[in-house]
Amino acid sequence: MEDVREQPWPDCSDAALVMGIARYQSEALAEAYRRHAGAVFGLAKRLLGGKALAEEVVQEVFLRLWNDADRFDPDRGSLRSFLLTNTHGRAVDMLRSETSRRNREDRDARTTAESGYDLEHEVWDMALTDSVKTALGTLAVGERQAIELAYFGGHTYRDVATMLNEPEGTIKSRIRLGLRKLRGELQAAGIGMGELT
Repeated sequence: MEDVREQPWPDCSDAALVMGIARYQSEALAEAYRRHAGAVFGLAKRLLGGKALAEEVVQEVFLRLWNDADRFDPDRGSLRSFLLTNTHGRAVDMLRSETSRRNREDRDARTTAESGYDLEHEVWDMALTDSVKTALGTLAVGERQAIELAYFGGHTYRDVATMLNEPEGTIKSRIRLGLRKLRGELQAAGIGMGELT
């Protein structure tokens, strides 16, 4: 077995390099990189079709070798085949991830386009919601409760009357009066009732 403590790295075997890497000798990693990075990059670029992603894979493969050198078993094959196997696996993972990300972005863009909803509408809706909450806060408690139950709760006038233990006519009057006040408050805020639909 080769002594890896003071090894002239360019002259030693790949197995000795990996032993040096396992002992965190950066010169051993540099020599492994010098010997095999070209093949790793070539395979990654061929699989991914792009230089930037291929460089990322090369970095990850050699970082994994640095952190987990014990995973290399010289009895099962050469260091180059070990690195190329890792490259293939990482490139396939990256392709899957990129494809999923692109599909997700396309789906989100289609959904947004189909709904006709964009950031401008979202901001407008938030401002509108705040204005309606503020306007509701100006109503008398009975008017606000009746409107909230009928319009936001989806209950009929009769249901609201039962829930509030009031005559149905009183509930209708409170709702009419409350809506009139709401209209005035919202118009004062520069919002027409047509914009609420």
